[in-house]
Amino acid sequence: MNFFQSILDHPNLLVSTCLVMVITAYFLKNPLGHSRWFMIRRFINWFPLGMTYSFLYMGRYNLTVSKKALGSLMTKEDFGTIFAVGTTVYAFSFLINGPLVDKIGGKKGMLIAGVGSALANILLGVLTYFTVMGQLKVNLVMAYSTLYALNMYFQSYGAVSIIKVKAYWFHVRERGVFGAIFGSLISIGIYFAFDWGQQIVEFTKAGSGGGWLAHLLQTLFASNVLVEGKLVDATWAVFFIPSAIILFWVLLDWWLIKDSPEEANFPAFDTHDASSGQMHIELSTLDLLKKVFASKLMLLIALIGLTSGVFRNGIQNWYFIFADEVKQPGAEFYKMHWGLLLCLLGIVGGFFGGWVSDHFFQSRRAPPAAMLSALVVALTVLMVLYLSSAPILLGLCCVLVVMASVGLTSLMSGTAATDFGGRKATATCSGIVDGCTYLGSAIQSYFIGNLTPAETKGQSATFLGVTRDWHWWPAFMIPFAILGLLVAMKLWHQLPEATRRYNASIKPK
Repeated sequence: MNFFQSILDHPNLLVSTCLVMVITAYFLKNPLGHSRWFMIRRFINWFPLGMTYSFLYMGRYNLTVSKKALGSLMTKEDFGTIFAVGTTVYAFSFLINGPLVDKIGGKKGMLIAGVGSALANILLGVLTYFTVMGQLKVNLVMAYSTLYALNMYFQSYGAVSIIKVKAYWFHVRERGVFGAIFGSLISIGIYFAFDWGQQIVEFTKAGSGGGWLAHLLQTLFASNVLVEGKLVDATWAVFFIPSAIILFWVLLDWWLIKDSPEEANFPAFDTHDASSGQMHIELSTLDLLKKVFASKLMLLIALIGLTSGVFRNGIQNWYFIFADEVKQPGAEFYKMHWGLLLCLLGIVGGFFGGWVSDHFFQSRRAPPAAMLSALVVALTVLMVLYLSSAPILLGLCCVLVVMASVGLTSLMSGTAATDFGGRKATATCSGIVDGCTYLGSAIQSYFIGNLTPAETKGQSATFLGVTRDWHWWPAFMIPFAILGLLVAMKLWHQLPEATRRYNASIKPK
């Protein structure tokens, strides 16, 4: 136990080790026999792109960290509304941004995502400063919702851009591995958001001690900040710092990223997805949207994405808040290492989905998706049964749900949508699937924010005719997990025709 605790006491080293393992797995997995230079150049392409995406997560979930730090200035209902508005904007942005990124390319899309999100986070930091200082006379829910929606609009460029670039560089039989990498990048971003974000909050608290880093942050963000003669916490730093980091990676993206192997002076590369043999066809915006909305298959993939969004952010955001409001004796470990645990288990989920898909199901994505959805059904039922009586089991269930949901996201948004949409329509198809994931997030955010107990006096004790109670939190997620399982089972045997032909061509005679 002491050894295990000593490892957890050095989370940055542990996450760095995991990142090295992810990179090592990438270089070891080369089923198509690419040249060493191709593998290196592809790494130079996806690594800065991926790190930008990870830090975009830090600039997305810092709202959750700030809610805890702001206390009564932002109630659960306020947070639920703000997050729901932002995720709804994120979801519907893909109707514009998906086709746009398919036209302009993933590199430009990621540059727009990084610069736009950084600027939006700076504005959120300014808003938080004036809120804490008591110098604003505006509706804070409206103000935060507007700026968070702006942030999420630009954030929506990120996922489609990284997947757009991936579609040109990774063959269908390699995309399970990229799905694992994609899930790992999401997980590392969650670690940055929750653990780094919480450390920023702790280091910028009034009168906090700490080493040189805490002293530096205090000097930059929290020195002599007084309200009514008292020092206040510099919570605004949790928005400013991710902005600076994102802009650093944006510069590397501008320098290093190429949209396709051909742009990096490699021969044309056929990835055998749905665009195989059709790369010469120009698709209009309407054609791109039809790829999703006229396809029953794509709509079902998007529906799985929606269900995963309900329980992914239903756990990521709300356990952090639940454990702060309802003490968890003996399970403080989960809250203390929340971001790290989500990171490690998310990496496991991403690799499980990708590995099972490529090794046992000929690159079919639905079978592991069904397995992961079934796991979530079991875990959420356990959460309802033991919410008040088994804190350690509850925490374990929560991190395993996130593990499963990251695996589902990497399979659906990061891989299946690309396979069936093809390189020409990757951003549109993956974007709308990812948008449905965040539409699910918006649904859970609003309802869970209002179904859980009120935080302040004068707020209603009921919602939609039922008594507000924390048991509604896991109970709300159960039907969505069941729906995801049923849809994944329906899609069990689906493969793009080009992939099916490729699989047949490599079978032994």
